[in-house]
Amino acid sequence: MSLFQRSRRPRPAPRERLVMDMRDTVVYAIGDVHGCLDELRALEAKIQRDAQRFSGRKIIIMLGDYIDRGPQSRRVVDHLMAPPPKGFLRVCLVGNHEVALLLYLDGYLSRETWLGYGGRETLFSYGVDPDRLISLYGSSEQADARIREAIPASHVDFLRTLPAMVCSDQWVFVHAGIRPGIALEAQDENDLLNIREEFFEAAHRLDRWVVHGHTIVDVPTLDGRRLDIDTGAFQTGRLTALRIIGRYGRLLSSRD
Repeated sequence: MSLFQRSRRPRPAPRERLVMDMRDTVVYAIGDVHGCLDELRALEAKIQRDAQRFSGRKIIIMLGDYIDRGPQSRRVVDHLMAPPPKGFLRVCLVGNHEVALLLYLDGYLSRETWLGYGGRETLFSYGVDPDRLISLYGSSEQADARIREAIPASHVDFLRTLPAMVCSDQWVFVHAGIRPGIALEAQDENDLLNIREEFFEAAHRLDRWVVHGHTIVDVPTLDGRRLDIDTGAFQTGRLTALRIIGRYGRLLSSRD
């Protein structure tokens, strides 16, 4: 499902794409959180313990989709806006669910579409009951104004500034994937946030290892040169991370 195609208005400015030198660096990539703060905290605690035996720079890369579906979207955003675990840097990438919220707030997406996309749980986390909006506020315009009032400007600003991709000479970190055969700098943002089949079918032809989320898997398994680490935390209670040192990786789970 591609939300960018739902509006004829001009798209927002392209998001930043970061280049990272991963030499002497331990990277922990974390899959889709979807409002599951307890699982995120449990996984971060395991990451901190795991990282104690390694020297060098340590970076946590969040792969997007922090909100919707799970019960604690607001607290997850608060958590990610706070300082990272001691001794770590943290990079948060954007996911399609963050973009959906912003499209709604900016008037590009209807409230009904956004709520059906997962926004109901997010609204509850901000203290707004989506089932009572019209009865409480009388009109659709007033209901939308109440929602915009409930979500702190600092949260909106944070979501607006999230980059779309991090890459090194061997690795790419992105929410959904990349379109094979297209240079990284020329990738369409819609693909970075939403692509599935075209990416999956050509995974063996990729020239870098791609770590992503977006599509739920029971067990993360290397497929060609891609690894999907979205284990559906809001359904399974399992949030997954991939630790990378050089060309080698190891999976960690919030439930191990």
